[in-house]
Amino acid sequence: MPDLCLAQDPHADALLSRDPLALLIGMVLDQQIPMEKAFAGPSVLVERLGQDLDARAVAEHPDLAALFAQTPAIHRFPGSMAGRVQELCRFLVEHYDGRAEAVWEDASDGKELLRRLKELPGFGDQKARIFVALLGKQRGVRPGGWREAAGAYGEEGARRSVADVTGPESLLAVRATKQAAKAAAKAGAAGA
Repeated sequence: MPDLCLAQDPHADALLSRDPLALLIGMVLDQQIPMEKAFAGPSVLVERLGQDLDARAVAEHPDLAALFAQTPAIHRFPGSMAGRVQELCRFLVEHYDGRAEAVWEDASDGKELLRRLKELPGFGDQKARIFVALLGKQRGVRPGGWREAAGAYGEEGARRSVADVTGPESLLAVRATKQAAKAAAKAGAAGA
């Protein structure tokens, strides 16, 4: 399976490709900052922790917010995002024995996978659908009905989200699609 290219940095992308927890954390961080910075966040966190990511260690860290806030900050909202990452890790420990991949590895179908993702702290409906598409398109996680569960994000050839980013060119295509959608929404709102 090819490495992910979400952070657009070989070291950070290698971590995302081999560590399911890093991928989930990157997805949680992917809001109100550039996608590349969000998905580079887990790599920065590993450096600051001085160890590989472990859901229990992150969940129990006494001052994760301070690690997030070190310059350069992992996220523009370091305190709240550190809290969300800890909530995610606590949930994984409580429900999946700390194993991020357990969220998807035995999902019976796309609906169950989507339901499990929506239960995760920091994952609303849209983020969960995008992650279903990311798993299906780039990680080979394809339970029956995964494309339907992902909605428009699961469409073949779509350029809507992080699920469709495989390198610098596709990143530009996704950004262009998002900008066009924002412009259309703005024009629609102005005409209403």
